Amino acid sequence: MFWVRTSAENSQLLGSSAKATDHVIESLRRKGWLERATWGEYLLIPPEQGPDVLGDSNLLARASRIADPYYIGFGSAASHYGLTTQYRSVICVVTPVRLREREVGESRVRIVNLTEKKFFGFSPVDVLGYKVMLSDREKTAIDCIDRPALAGGVGEVAMILATASRRFDWGRTADYLQRIGSGALARRFGWLCDHVKADIPDDVRYTLFDLASRSRSTFLGPDPARARMLPDAFGYDETWRLFVNVPNEELHGSAGI
Repeated sequence: MFWVRTSAENSQLLGSSAKATDHVIESLRRKGWLERATWGEYLLIPPEQGPDVLGDSNLLARASRIADPYYIGFGSAASHYGLTTQYRSVICVVTPVRLREREVGESRVRIVNLTEKKFFGFSPVDVLGYKVMLSDREKTAIDCIDRPALAGGVGEVAMILATASRRFDWGRTADYLQRIGSGALARRFGWLCDHVKADIPDDVRYTLFDLASRSRSTFLGPDPARARMLPDAFGYDETWRLFVNVPNEELHGSAGI
């Protein structure tokens, strides 16, 4: 288990001055027994786990100390759950707190500010012995569909949804979508579910159509009203009243999986 301690706590633990404690901390950091999580806070690695256990293998634990409240989401959560094979050099930290982006190891932490009604659907998950707030599978898929750019694009989002839906709690998924209350998101979610041939229960499909009816036709991909239709794009889908401005080639690998 990893313990998070501040410089002040370390001074009290060691019974020494702040200057002497700083010297000890720097020595332990050089030897790999302490890892800075954020300014003034450190992750202490227990002897039984060794000085190399953190490093780049637990960047999520280090990123988790940047904001409070927070959750790790989007492509970062999808990667943790094995829903994507894409390498992630950016860690998405979702928080209502306004913060600047920063570096953690060789990765960049992107701060994603969501509205209050979307800041839910997460819980503590054990990541190499450290509790990190992660969005659950259902919220991860919904978030990625809502903002595909934070998950590798629409093609990758379709793959994430296809993989995640095999272990969905569909009742929870419907509750989440109703809580967000976006007709446009319901249309995109429904179309992508049909595209990957996810096994949607009838009551959940009814909920999606009910939510979709609350908005006009919308789009998936670049807005065709502001940008041209992409070559070989899917085009307009009558069932979900959705302009799918995404090339067939980008979504070909996820069709029916």
